[in-house]
Amino acid sequence: MNIKKINAVMVVLLLGFGHLGLAQQSANIKILSPLPAKVEGIDQPQISLNGLWSFRVENGKPATIKVPGEWEMQGYEVKAGEKAVYEKQISIPESWKGKRIAIKFDAVSSNAVVKMNGQYIGEHEGGFVAFEMDVTKAVKSGANVLTVEVRANTISDILSCVSQYAAHTVGGILRKVTLFALPETHVADLDVEVKFDPKYQDAKLHLQALVANHKSGNQDLAIQYTLKDKSGKTVFEKKTAKKSAIGNQTIPFDLDIRVSKPKHWTAESPYLYELTTSLLNGTQVVQSNVQKVGFREIKIRGNELLVNGRPVKLKGVNRHAVHPLMGRASDPILDRKDVEVFLAGNLNYIRTSHYPPSEEFLNAADELGLYVESESALNWIQHHASPIWRHWNYQDPKFLPTMLRANMDNVVSNRKHPSIIFWSLGNESRWSDLWAEVNKTVKALDKTRPTVFHDQTWGSFNNAGSKADIANYHYPGINGPKATDTMSRPTLFGEYAHLSDYNRRELLTDPGVRDAFNAPMVTYFDSMYVHKGNLGGAIWSGIDDTFHMPDGRIVGYGPWGPIDGWRREKPEYFGMKKAYSPVRISNLKSNSNNITFDVENRYDFRSLKDVEIKVMVDGKLIPVTSNLQARSAGKLVVPNASGVFNKVEIIVNDARGFEVEHEIFEMPKAVTVNGTPKALALKQDSAFVYINQGDVVYTISKTYGLMTAARTSGEQVLSKGPSVAIIAANAEDGGKPNVAGETYQNNIYPIKHYEQYTLFATQVKARDDKDSIVVDLNLTYQQGTGKQQFIFTKEGLFKTNYEMNYQAAEVSVYQYGLMLELPLHYDELKWSRKGDFSYYPETHIGRNHGVAKLNANNVYEVEAHGEPVAKAWKDDANTMGSNDFRSTKARVVTASLKTADRKQVNLLATGKQASRTWKQDEHIQWLVADYTNSGSEPFYGSPFTDGRITLKKGDVIKGSMILQID
Repeated sequence: MNIKKINAVMVVLLLGFGHLGLAQQSANIKILSPLPAKVEGIDQPQISLNGLWSFRVENGKPATIKVPGEWEMQGYEVKAGEKAVYEKQISIPESWKGKRIAIKFDAVSSNAVVKMNGQYIGEHEGGFVAFEMDVTKAVKSGANVLTVEVRANTISDILSCVSQYAAHTVGGILRKVTLFALPETHVADLDVEVKFDPKYQDAKLHLQALVANHKSGNQDLAIQYTLKDKSGKTVFEKKTAKKSAIGNQTIPFDLDIRVSKPKHWTAESPYLYELTTSLLNGTQVVQSNVQKVGFREIKIRGNELLVNGRPVKLKGVNRHAVHPLMGRASDPILDRKDVEVFLAGNLNYIRTSHYPPSEEFLNAADELGLYVESESALNWIQHHASPIWRHWNYQDPKFLPTMLRANMDNVVSNRKHPSIIFWSLGNESRWSDLWAEVNKTVKALDKTRPTVFHDQTWGSFNNAGSKADIANYHYPGINGPKATDTMSRPTLFGEYAHLSDYNRRELLTDPGVRDAFNAPMVTYFDSMYVHKGNLGGAIWSGIDDTFHMPDGRIVGYGPWGPIDGWRREKPEYFGMKKAYSPVRISNLKSNSNNITFDVENRYDFRSLKDVEIKVMVDGKLIPVTSNLQARSAGKLVVPNASGVFNKVEIIVNDARGFEVEHEIFEMPKAVTVNGTPKALALKQDSAFVYINQGDVVYTISKTYGLMTAARTSGEQVLSKGPSVAIIAANAEDGGKPNVAGETYQNNIYPIKHYEQYTLFATQVKARDDKDSIVVDLNLTYQQGTGKQQFIFTKEGLFKTNYEMNYQAAEVSVYQYGLMLELPLHYDELKWSRKGDFSYYPETHIGRNHGVAKLNANNVYEVEAHGEPVAKAWKDDANTMGSNDFRSTKARVVTASLKTADRKQVNLLATGKQASRTWKQDEHIQWLVADYTNSGSEPFYGSPFTDGRITLKKGDVIKGSMILQID
């Protein structure tokens, strides 16, 4: 490859790019001016251009469209290669006369040509970064017409796979538009760099500003900086030396200011100061800018990443900017809510896959406390998911300008945010000399942050020798964390613990697959936590990536987030929260004077004296405090608490107001069988066996060995079963031809399940043992042979034991056990179980005790279009019932199905069995499973795949069940 040609392209691009930090001085081109808070002689220096614009496909009829917004999400179709024309009538205030006037677009996808009053202003390529254009010479006071000609599916879209990834064209003005005025002499650039002393007590602020002078004649210029703390107290007020400027000259102003013992910015303590920058021309303040500043320094030491001198462990998710109705367009309220929701899930880190985030998202991350990896919009360059690289050469220098632009725009747009701790050059691409030049350029633009490149820099897939500062690996198994300690760089798991997504029919059938994610997630992150070379990682993914198109389609990659697109918590959210909890409570011990727990503080900076600990012993609140330091373990003592109790509940709240840990310790309670003794009677003829157990009558076919009915007081309770059922794993993703799995909209509907087909009974023996009636059956199934035993006791219990010798083709199994069929009015499920965790939120399908209603809904698509069915995710429903009702409840102790008039069938389980109920064929199906696993998600690795089994010819399965019919 011709490196000289690459370097030549770089030089041309950098010269065109203009000012960036100290290298900016030779150019007079403003890329992103700091938006002014005040401008001399102007009441309002900024005007939002958000709202309704005129919109048309070129040569088409005009309509109205909302900005920000995607055109396709608003019902407009613009084909690849066609031009969409946006127009906005804008009024320039009279007071802006004589000022510089510019427009800032925070994101236009993917190519924009800007015109003012028909005059060409400029062009920008790249869909998720901010750019600015000076329109001073083209505007006039009063009415003006702003035109933006937008094309999607251009080179930046192709290199980032944005539209391919979203399974629809992502086109339009996606983020806010701001018109603003500046003085003729104004601040053109401002960069703030923090550097601490070796003890991380005092800091130096290195302030770099550029002032552009468009006035004729000499100007006497200086900059005054004022820093205030959160309370409004002035920390310092400093002014630079004066400099003279002649017309059309850009002048640098550098100033170093020492700050004594500033409060640190970290994700755990996101303290922000306010910096006011005032430009003085002589003694007159002509412009003031205001921005937030966090005292935060990033360094790499060996294979650890340090924030303010301490190693951190990143606990995160990948975040797409997505909403089912807005698509990739930004919404400030939603951006902030995402930060709040993820913080409450115990996250401290977000990777912005696979494009830079909005300014509003970063403002919230700065304020509330999240580390952010800002990723450039480059994706799958030389990767099988983007087939164009079968035709194109990923090393061709012609792609370098777009690759450089995407990364430089990312840095320039977002560098002022302390929440950003490293830059991602791109996603799942193959390293080349082009990427080496990109890495070099990013490091030159920002010397304060490291770089990462998502190419599997350790491992077998696409490992081509990345030289980014942080190594990366996607989807390692359980042995991955230990291996990171042998790495010379910090190793980031940029994507790991992939949530179930591609086994889409299985997920629609049994949402309990999602609850099965949670315990392995805790196990996996525990292994990441103890290895210092493992920087941490981002779960794939953060939010369901689905788009509800105006024409009724639902497209996208699917439901792979711990929250859905409507921002409702899904079952995996709580497992993630438990895995990422900064406080671990375990091992309750008690004596006559107190109760103690083992406690681990996994905060990177915070002592437990800074959190709220609440302990309730049998409902009585007992204050508890601890001085346990960050990254240490010890004991938590509950004083003056009797060792005799029924229930101890402990809650830990972060200083920012959200719950980080919640545990419940209860004395075990014996399961009792209620009811009076039942009279037993056995009758049989040549075809059937009849058992009376009190008011319940059971009928068993001697021909087929099946229970054909169970009635109480003449009313049917069971119409089939209990019969052996083997539920095969199902990894169907929807069936649509695709490159990388974006098939969410196609051919997805729940799966019906049935018991093993019984051909006949080779032997049926019934006997009366006085205290019980026993029926033994030898059975021949379509897929094997087996034995089953029915036992009816005078205590009113119905016990079943089974054994099956499997004789059919090899099958991957999701569940097996005994299956019953009940009338449809048995539509309320109640259960008690030994869950993975001692506490669950009341809206969680895996809670240890709960009641769920069938509430089936005739939604025959993957989900209801246009809005969620219910407020809580557990109450969403399809034809099989609500998520709550039809989800597997693992390790049940008791479960029951009830009717409205309180008739019920009770399951007395072993604590190792699972219960699953659903509507099918106008009946209630009930599977009591002796085996269950986490489903067939193909992206899972160990420990999520641990325990999966495959039945082979000759394998034997067995189990049992105890019922009580009231």
